[in-house]
Amino acid sequence: MTVSPVDFASLLCSRLCHDLLSPVGALNNGLELLADETDPAMRERCMELLADSARVSASKLKFFRLAFGAAGGFGEMVATDEARRAIEGLIAENKRIELHWAVEEASMPKTAIKVLMNLALMASESLVRGGRMEIGGEDNDGHLEIVVKIEGGRIVLDPEIRRTLIEGEGVHDVTPRAAAAYMINTLVTEAGGTVLVSEPAEGIMIFGAVFNGS
Repeated sequence: MTVSPVDFASLLCSRLCHDLLSPVGALNNGLELLADETDPAMRERCMELLADSARVSASKLKFFRLAFGAAGGFGEMVATDEARRAIEGLIAENKRIELHWAVEEASMPKTAIKVLMNLALMASESLVRGGRMEIGGEDNDGHLEIVVKIEGGRIVLDPEIRRTLIEGEGVHDVTPRAAAAYMINTLVTEAGGTVLVSEPAEGIMIFGAVFNGS
């Protein structure tokens, strides 16, 4: 089945709306509570909740802009520190994930940054009970390699996402939950590269992508 640009844009919008619904909904609920609350202590608590929800919403929007959007504020090369800060902001609300950054390159092509961030997104969601996530990236003789390794007590990757990561659209429908995986496969395939995903083994799983040099 072929995914048209319009269909893919719709899938991506569905994914973004799903991920932003919770923090934005919490903002709305907090404002409603604040309007009716007169107790000073409760009003202070409402303000704290509003601040948390606003921070989460802003962090997700910053991440999604770089991971999915055109990232118009950046050139063809993007500083890897921008990606690191966006990933840190995304997982900040999940206190159970420990991030280790081992990217050697100071900058990467925009396409590679998108792949790195989307791999990190799927890896973090696979750490059901939290754990450790290590992100690495380096250029080996013109071949850019990206690796995201996770360790945790329970690692779960949706079979649909795994299939889309490796096979792309194939003969199956691409759903909103697999939109990021479809983007990764498409970007890496167009660059003549390869996507790699290991099976979870002894609490360890590895996601990777290799971009062939020109």
